[in-house]
Amino acid sequence: MLKESRLKESALNELLLKQQTLKSWPKSERPREKLVQLGPSSLSDAELLAIFLRTGVRGCNVVDLSRQLLSSFGSLGAIFSANKEDFCAKHGLGIAKYVQLQACLEMSKRYLAEKIKNTDCSLTSSQATRDYLLSELRLENREIFAVLFLNNQHQVLTFERLFFGTLNAAAVYPRVVVEQALKHHAAAVILTHNHPSGIAEASIADKQITDKLIRALELIDVRVLDHIIVAGNQCYSFAEHNELL
Repeated sequence: MLKESRLKESALNELLLKQQTLKSWPKSERPREKLVQLGPSSLSDAELLAIFLRTGVRGCNVVDLSRQLLSSFGSLGAIFSANKEDFCAKHGLGIAKYVQLQACLEMSKRYLAEKIKNTDCSLTSSQATRDYLLSELRLENREIFAVLFLNNQHQVLTFERLFFGTLNAAAVYPRVVVEQALKHHAAAVILTHNHPSGIAEASIADKQITDKLIRALELIDVRVLDHIIVAGNQCYSFAEHNELL
C-alpha cells in the first residue's frame, strides 16, 4: 500500500510540474506569442525577462522564475545593473546568462549610438538623444558627468565620460571639457550626468556646474545646447526649463 501511495504521489507531482510549463498555457498568454501578436510593449517586465531567460527550473516555469527574480532584485533595472557575483548567485541564472545579458545591453547602446549619429541634437534635444543618454547612464550606481560633442550641424562627433563620483561645482573641471572640445573640433556640446537617487531635478550644484561650463566654452565659441540629467527612466532638460543662460 505504501509503495502504491508513493507512486501515486510521484505521478501527481510530475503532473503538476508538467502543468506548470508554458506549453500548458493558452497561446495568447505565452510571452513569445503575445509579443508577436501585440508587440513588446504589451508584455510585463516578468514576461520580457522570461523571453530572455528562455527556460525555468524544475518546479518553476520561466515566468514564475522571472517574477521571483524581479521580487528578489527589486526591479528590471536592478537585474541589468547587478554585478557578476550577485547575478550568478541567483538560482536559474549563471555566467552564461550574465554574458548574454551584457551583450544585449551593449548591442542596445550601440544601436542607439548609431541612431543619433545623423540626428540633429539641437534645441531641447531629440528623443533619440535622450534614449541614448538613458541607455548610457540610467543603470549607473555612481554619478557620472559626460559630454556629447557635436559638429556645426549639431550631429554627434563623440560621447565621453569625463568625471566620476559625487559631483559638485569643484569636481567638474571646465579646463578638461574645453580641452576635449578643442580636441574633437566641436562646435557645440550637450552636457549630461545622472542622479542615481532617481530624482529628476536640477540641484544648486548642477546649476553652478552648468554656468561655469557655459562661460568657459564661450571663450572658444562652443555652444552649450543643453544639460540633461538622467534619473531612472526620466530626463531633466535645462533647455526645456529655460535654465541655460
